[in-house]
Amino acid sequence: MHNILEVRNLSVSYGGIEAIKNISFDVEEGKIVTLIGSNGAGKSSTLRSIAGIVRAKSGEVLFEGENILGLSPDQIVKRGITLVPEGRRVFPNLTVAENLRIGAYLRRDDLSADLEYIYNLFPRLKERSWQHAGTLSGGEQQMLAVGRALMAKPKLIMMDEPSLGLAPLVVQGIFDIIHTINSHGITVLLIEQNANMALQAADRAFVMQTGEIILSGTGAELLENEEVKEAYLGKKKK
Repeated sequence: MHNILEVRNLSVSYGGIEAIKNISFDVEEGKIVTLIGSNGAGKSSTLRSIAGIVRAKSGEVLFEGENILGLSPDQIVKRGITLVPEGRRVFPNLTVAENLRIGAYLRRDDLSADLEYIYNLFPRLKERSWQHAGTLSGGEQQMLAVGRALMAKPKLIMMDEPSLGLAPLVVQGIFDIIHTINSHGITVLLIEQNANMALQAADRAFVMQTGEIILSGTGAELLENEEVKEAYLGKKKK
């Protein structure tokens, strides 16, 4: 497998404050990769800069060998990257079906097979397809946000805190879906405050702190790392 995404010396600033400081990492095609770290570590800024929502100060973001830094968000979606934003950001006054179709706004082909795929992944969305998204539970809205991102037929799906504010049972369901999506050939780049779940799911993981990557390894390696255990998994050093 080759690297589908290569981030090289990426820096992002907000009004003179450096949110990301010259970070580099790779995402191998077909894998689940996670960024973990505390609030303000720069995780969301990293995803948003890859998606073209935040303008980077310097660096490169290579997707399938092409530098996409500076492209507009719709051009990046067209190349095969989608983002499931933090807080779901569904359109509350539109139906489930309308929200899903918005995810395919750049496509001009028939959507019926993909809608059926989403409804098979999330049977609850099929039951509520004509219900306004604002009336769904938090877990159902997260399913809808993931489904909407999948409607663009991405090669790489990025997820920003998919378990935020959800009950533990629902969180397990979301991670089951992440594994299912990945098993269908879609690469996943995940940021998640539930470090334990994220590291269990991840093939590769990076720890961010104040805009820098301070640790990397497989998910299993970082689960056993004493610094990670103490800082992110709530376990004291022996």
